[in-house]
Amino acid sequence: GEPVEDGQTWKVGRLRLEALHTPGHTPGHMAYLLKDPDGEPWVVFTGDSLFAGDLGRVDLLGAERKDELAGLMYDTVHERLLPLGDGVIVCPAHGEGSVCGSSISERTWTTIGLERRLNPKLGFASRDEFIEQVAVMGERPPYFRRMERWNLEGAPLLGRMPTPSALSAGEFAGRSEGAVVLDTRTELAFGSAHVPGAQSLWLGGLASFAGWYLPYDRPLLLVGRGDGLEEEVRGLLRIGYDDVAGYLSGGMLTWHTAGKASARIRTHTVQDVCSYLDGGHELEILDVRSDRELETGGRIPGARHVHVTQVPERLDDIPKGERTLHVFCGSGLRSMVAASYLARRGWDDLAVILGGLSGWKSTTCPVEL
Repeated sequence: GEPVEDGQTWKVGRLRLEALHTPGHTPGHMAYLLKDPDGEPWVVFTGDSLFAGDLGRVDLLGAERKDELAGLMYDTVHERLLPLGDGVIVCPAHGEGSVCGSSISERTWTTIGLERRLNPKLGFASRDEFIEQVAVMGERPPYFRRMERWNLEGAPLLGRMPTPSALSAGEFAGRSEGAVVLDTRTELAFGSAHVPGAQSLWLGGLASFAGWYLPYDRPLLLVGRGDGLEEEVRGLLRIGYDDVAGYLSGGMLTWHTAGKASARIRTHTVQDVCSYLDGGHELEILDVRSDRELETGGRIPGARHVHVTQVPERLDDIPKGERTLHVFCGSGLRSMVAASYLARRGWDDLAVILGGLSGWKSTTCPVEL
């Protein structure tokens, strides 16, 4: 087909859809404005330009173009989107947790007016200040390479939602060689007992972390809370994981009643860890929180910091074998993701700290703000 042009329109019944060239995230980025029957702006589909509480990243074409794209994003926001009017509904392409923005808010619905008032990236005094603050290099998930290729070449057509096979414990074990076992239960359930070698990644974290921890060239076998696991399959499919070979029917209960051995990862509450430190003991702590969390919540003295998304790339920076490695985040969910990955890579003395800094009460190891 022919590429869309700025200002091109389509009629949808009594409504009209208009293409808006909104460069910034990419030079050719387009948004689409839906007008009501009276021709007034009603809904704008902003794609990867304006998000709830954030703007689309401008660094994905490389450091040499980020300032140029940030300038284009400033022009897009102030000349094309904000003038549409405060009452216009904004429908972005991504929500909270997407790596296409650095800090997308949890607002499910938003408007131009809400973003004008609440979006911190719309409050910079000048174009130069905007460029300085927005033109930053962010992390680039490994799965972006596949997404870019599919965007250019087209993704494979599946025809329908994949339906993975329900597997008995014996069948599941027989297919596990060459596959990755993905366990989407909570950190507490996974820590208590899991299929040996499984990767922990709770259901709500699939969109944010699957691309950092799961390969595309190996089939996936799922362990969850029930059967079918349609929500898990749908979430994986949306980020390109369509080779789900099956799931453990009946979950870990089936695994145990079949006499299969399971593995576990120890968990400690944050209060127990603080008491242990205050008793004069030293602990090896791996903190997998983000830089922003460290800045706003404080640092644990002596802890090694490797963000959860960087763990697979920085294994050489993570101590192994000398003493128990305690993994810390804001709750225990991301800690278990990282710990299970390390366990798959040979770390055999691990513990996950449950709870965040709200429970950190150590007197000998106070949080550094």
